[in-house]
Amino acid sequence: MTADRLNRRALMGLTAASMGALALPALAQEAPARNNASSFRMLDWRSYFDSTRNGAILVDLTSRALHYWSEDQSIYRLYPTSVPLSDELTRKGKTEVVQKVVNPSWRPTPSMKERNPEWPDVVEGGAPDNPLGTRALYLSWTYYRIHGTHDTRKIGRKSSNGCIGLYNEHVEELFELAKVGTQVLLI
Repeated sequence: MTADRLNRRALMGLTAASMGALALPALAQEAPARNNASSFRMLDWRSYFDSTRNGAILVDLTSRALHYWSEDQSIYRLYPTSVPLSDELTRKGKTEVVQKVVNPSWRPTPSMKERNPEWPDVVEGGAPDNPLGTRALYLSWTYYRIHGTHDTRKIGRKSSNGCIGLYNEHVEELFELAKVGTQVLLI
């Protein structure tokens, strides 16, 4: 049936399968425009680290994904993340986990407070609206964390003020796997 002969009556006679086939080209064209789609693919740690001593975390800011390898390489995890809003808020390079905190309190950085003076000075740990969620891995860089979030709409997007955000259930799993001293690389 040609496009010029496609009318209401003809559409009524089409099966669901044929309707899906008609819609497929349109869906395929729209897919790259999604702003929160991550290009998830497994990576090999050897391309980024000399070893997996103390475990290894790779954060790929472009694909918005966090990769974790255990020290003995028996565990590999891949999580969707939120990443910083802009390059100015982004820090790249090597760091490590220096502290692990359950129900961390959140305090905006001086630059965050300058941009958003209406924000509170502190949100106590365990509060349902705490921007750090239920767990946080503090990095050796001041103010930078890998943490959970209560706002699940942020995952898969450029939405943070510099930190790497995970779903709370994912950060809780990573929190148990990672240890102080786990090496971290943001690319």
